[in-house]
Amino acid sequence: MCGIVAFVDNEKPQIKDQLIKKMKDRIIHRGPDAEGQYVDDDVALGFRRLSFIDVKSGNQPIFNEDSSKAIEFNGEIYNFEELREELISKGHTFKTHADTEVILHGYEEWGKDVVNKLRGMFGFVIWDFKTKEMFGARDHFGIKPLYYAKMNGTFFVGSEIKAFLDHPNFKKELNKEALKPYMTFQYPVTQETFFKGVYRLPEGHYFTYKDGQFEMTQYWDENFEPEDETFDEAVNKIDDVVKNSVKAHTFADKGIKVGSFLSAGVDSSLVTALMRPDNTFSIGFDSTYDETKQARELAAKMGLKNTDEKLTNEEAFHAFPMIQYYLDEPDSNPSVVPLYFLNKLAKDNGYKALLSGEGADELFAGYIDYGFNTKVKFIRWVTDQLKKMPRERRYKFAKWLDGKHFHGQEHMYRNLAPARDTFIGQAYIFSPEEAADYLQPEFDCGPSIADILNPLFDKMEDKDIDEVAQKQYIDLHRFMPGDICLKADKMSMANSVEIRVPLLDKEVMKVAETTPTKYLFNYKDTKWAFRMAANRHLPEEWATRPKMGFPTPVRAWLREKKYYQEVRELFEQDFVKEFFDQEKLLKLADDNFEGKVDGRRKIWTIYTFLTWYKLYFIDNFKPDESGIDRAQKTATTEA
Repeated sequence: MCGIVAFVDNEKPQIKDQLIKKMKDRIIHRGPDAEGQYVDDDVALGFRRLSFIDVKSGNQPIFNEDSSKAIEFNGEIYNFEELREELISKGHTFKTHADTEVILHGYEEWGKDVVNKLRGMFGFVIWDFKTKEMFGARDHFGIKPLYYAKMNGTFFVGSEIKAFLDHPNFKKELNKEALKPYMTFQYPVTQETFFKGVYRLPEGHYFTYKDGQFEMTQYWDENFEPEDETFDEAVNKIDDVVKNSVKAHTFADKGIKVGSFLSAGVDSSLVTALMRPDNTFSIGFDSTYDETKQARELAAKMGLKNTDEKLTNEEAFHAFPMIQYYLDEPDSNPSVVPLYFLNKLAKDNGYKALLSGEGADELFAGYIDYGFNTKVKFIRWVTDQLKKMPRERRYKFAKWLDGKHFHGQEHMYRNLAPARDTFIGQAYIFSPEEAADYLQPEFDCGPSIADILNPLFDKMEDKDIDEVAQKQYIDLHRFMPGDICLKADKMSMANSVEIRVPLLDKEVMKVAETTPTKYLFNYKDTKWAFRMAANRHLPEEWATRPKMGFPTPVRAWLREKKYYQEVRELFEQDFVKEFFDQEKLLKLADDNFEGKVDGRRKIWTIYTFLTWYKLYFIDNFKPDESGIDRAQKTATTEA
């Protein structure tokens, strides 16, 4: 695991050398163990390393046998040993035992198709010194980030946007079209980031850059094709592949500690039960927002050590600007706060790698928003029977249901209507109309919900995929890379910790996409077959516990005078008028504080954006009362 940054232009090597050092030092948190760089007339490659495999000789860039190609890589390849043996049998000579070199020789052997051989999480670039071509790729799910930009004759690529900021050819400018969609989705949902001209390479894509031309290709996608199998067969397959994946994800050189996160939910509990780590880590707030008690109970049942910590409101709020700095872009998912401190807790206890439970909800249909809108089992059972109707009859009945008022109507409607009519993902903060009402006209722009989601829905409908699978597909291509993976990577790397996600794995996906939806999402529960596989390793209470997410006391914060005033003080600043109708914003904060409305998610979404904007465009990362300590970052004052 590490941080990479590179740029291609015709600047003199001496100048490149100075620039790439500044750029890679800004992401020192991603790799404090070692560093490396290479420059010539055409390219600059910079690298920061967090060591796990071949600690002694795995530094980058790594070159092939004749030094005609070089690679920089961020991530982990879980099948690198078998690929290494295959490549050795084909005549390749290895200088290291690192997974990085396997990708490089794989590229020599298989070309761009090397990405289809890899099992793991990755963002990498390969430079060909002979052809002057750069090849780069991002993993299947977008677990690891990769950004790119072309400005003023320079092509940039790297693990974090902040690494580009020190280059004189990089123009820091706000992307006005990112704000309105963010207000609906709560995370940066457009391919162009909040920094104008900077793009995220989509999950499952690779690119080439040569002679000033950038080309991007999708190499992988989910393919939902349910198999004809019994429920027990489905559970067996899930059990087998998850056990295999957890084992594959649990490795490191001798002396490197690998632990796990543990909450009250089934996902992290199953990973922990299969892994049996030396230590598990949990975080909570007060009794209302705390899962540490259940985590301790499960750890005790399994005979495992659990280290937990309760956050105070003071330290959580104090750290929030720093958290937004590390995220690169605003993400108002409240769980970024406990996730940051959870990684810090692991780091403080000497752990550099942890397994986590992300991915199960998207792969195995675990979200209630997929259509689990009543606690009455009979209504859920009746709805399951209605779902067996032909599609056109289902849609017609759903149209009749729309606007009716009776218990169970919402559950039936959301299950029977076209997915695109009821679903945008796991957050819906401001409707487009509400966002427009708060925004200044200059910022009432950007792609619509239809622009963002319809290409995905069209692809699924062409394949005649059922509604639940369509919703899974939307989340896998929007919420997963844009929110879940973004915050998991950035909050772990902020603490120089690596998160591994064995449930978000292409081999696990092969099983998930062939499991009939009726076994996953039915009147009994969400991700039912997955829960039954987990029940083989966990007490039933843990296997069937409803999803809680990462509880964060935003509601309490915004109704406590101290924190309400902090938020209001930010809303009162002059720069806020550039983006929002300030009077409406202040009224929303006041009405929420007084209990007249529940505006917590709307307030938090705007507060997050303004905190991020102030940090990156006004304060320029200078240490101040926000609690950001740049002392350990060599890039402190250069912005």
